[in-house]
Amino acid sequence: MAKAIQAEETMATLRRKALRLEYTLVSYNVLEGIIAVAAGWRAGSIALVGFGLDSAIEVFAAGILIWRLRHSGSLEEENERERKALGAVALTFFLLAAYISFEAGGALLRREAPGTSWIGILLAVASLIVMPVLGLRKREVALQMGSRALAADALETLICAYLSFTLLLGLSLNALLGWWWADPLSALVMVVYIVKEGWEAWKESREGTSCG
Repeated sequence: MAKAIQAEETMATLRRKALRLEYTLVSYNVLEGIIAVAAGWRAGSIALVGFGLDSAIEVFAAGILIWRLRHSGSLEEENERERKALGAVALTFFLLAAYISFEAGGALLRREAPGTSWIGILLAVASLIVMPVLGLRKREVALQMGSRALAADALETLICAYLSFTLLLGLSLNALLGWWWADPLSALVMVVYIVKEGWEAWKESREGTSCG
């Protein structure tokens, strides 16, 4: 009985930690998304606008996890919520991949040269610092909880960190060397990896998940 109570208390503590991380991510991503879309629209940067929309997807995914974490019940109910949350997070991977492919591919075909965005470069640097910290912390909590949905969301946050790097590279090459194609090309680098991870998460959501 004592062990069961202790296990429940531990799980409650982990849920609170996970919720704090998700709330932090939402707060940062709202600000990040507004700045990125505004700066990207002004500079004509597909990578920067895509980065801003990725922030919106991150907020959506975090909202799903917040819903998941704030509700508890029987083991069967927990597993069902976990499955639904994982499936919804998987869909956000596909949405992001579709947008990047469409916009970046079109920019390359039309040979659209974006303007320089120093605000975008500074934002990419900031996100390159913040996102790995949040992603790795969420993954740690996900492993302790046994939550595959939270682990998938943590991976999406880490993908955002990698996207920050590709964004920084593309914007810098365009600003410093005039390589216009580096902007849409940097946006396309992520697509294969995003689709792969989305597909893995989707398959697992169809097969069912375990809950800690």
